[in-house]
Amino acid sequence: MSAAADFHIRPATAADVPPINAIFNHYIATSTCIFHDEPVSIDWQRRWFAEHDDKHPVFVAEARGEVVAWASLSAYSERCGYRHTVENSVYVKEGHAGRGIGQALLRQLVDAAEQIGHHTIVALITADQPVSLALHEKFGFEKVGHFKELGHKFGRWHDVIQMQYTVP
Repeated sequence: MSAAADFHIRPATAADVPPINAIFNHYIATSTCIFHDEPVSIDWQRRWFAEHDDKHPVFVAEARGEVVAWASLSAYSERCGYRHTVENSVYVKEGHAGRGIGQALLRQLVDAAEQIGHHTIVALITADQPVSLALHEKFGFEKVGHFKELGHKFGRWHDVIQMQYTVP
């Protein structure tokens, strides 16, 4: 069985909010890829999910009935001039990396952005996340900015790389 054959991607539903929340909170506790200091509540995650719609989809990767990753396109800014720009997020559950799940989800996001009619996808990636940087480069995202000491977590400052993909 190929790595891609042991999971499938589908649009997320409200029933997926608890596993999305668990994956998100894992990264809050263990990584610099999210600049929250404390876990977010399930109610916070439900509000986040409710803010997503047809123009800002959320997808999950499911393996054997379990949500093992999620990805989303979120509004980049509330200002109307940015309405064709979205920010992407991709998070894979611990123990499921290296199976092509993140790559498949990012492909889904890029394809969705094109179908929806978005013009630009922005990714803000902590500089100490080389796997995420390489994944985005593989999909044609270009480094367009390097913010020095933009985020603070775990008692230290972190640089953030801004990457951009222009939808063809």
